Amino acid sequence: MAFSITRALNGTSLALAFVLACAGTVAHSQEAAPAAPAPAAETARSDLSPQCEAPNADIATPAPLPTVATLLEGNKKIRILAIGSSSTYGVGASVRGKAYPAQLEQILEKTMSGVDVKIINRGVSGEIAATTADRLKGEVALTHPNLVLWQVGTNDALAHVPVADFENTVHTAVQRLKKKNIDVVLVGLQYTPRFNRDENYAAIREALKRLATAENVLYVRRYEAMQFIAKTRANLEMMANDDFHLNDLGYQCMAEHVAHAVIANTFIRRKDATTAVRSN
Repeated sequence: MAFSITRALNGTSLALAFVLACAGTVAHSQEAAPAAPAPAAETARSDLSPQCEAPNADIATPAPLPTVATLLEGNKKIRILAIGSSSTYGVGASVRGKAYPAQLEQILEKTMSGVDVKIINRGVSGEIAATTADRLKGEVALTHPNLVLWQVGTNDALAHVPVADFENTVHTAVQRLKKKNIDVVLVGLQYTPRFNRDENYAAIREALKRLATAENVLYVRRYEAMQFIAKTRANLEMMANDDFHLNDLGYQCMAEHVAHAVIANTFIRRKDATTAVRSN
């Protein structure tokens, strides 16, 4: 299933549309039988550009963002640390303002009406998880984030870092962030056809999925979402000239997918918590 939304929606209405889209959407399947007409609330669409549309199940594996949800209750400022390697820095983008963190900040500012969103980009090209995890300690102390977006795994797969070492590194870092009441979003590996059959690439992807499930943190399935787009819209060019890093449009889709995941999971959990309180 693909998604779109009328541009008339903004602010809280747009955020609620994200919620309803995630609450009423099932995974894409070409073989599935046509679904019965959904109730009006379930037909709400998310604000993905037509070229970035992908099934919810390919965009993210859900998990709560309790710190962000609490801050939104008071319309407070949200500080987000975007950390990782070249996909965070923005290699392949025409200008730094087209890197995914910059585009993401614009989307969140528009969507979370009345909330000041600040995203600090601390991407460093070529880093593996262990290097980023060490740097993360200092970056957290300096920037005091409420949410960390950690784009991770691609360079570990390319460097053939042992899967057990990768898992231990990410697990330890995520645990450290959670103890500080910092929400964590793991942003997965880059998609490129040349690594479709690479066993180590697949192993690191699977490790990241396991970690996200075990730690109950939001996981943005970047590989799956971009693979879906590549297979369904072959005429779209999402890659830079090196055929590995993203171009401006690729980073736009990455930003939209991260925004979709963050907003939907924040508001769904906040709605669930409110309902639970009222029922008591």
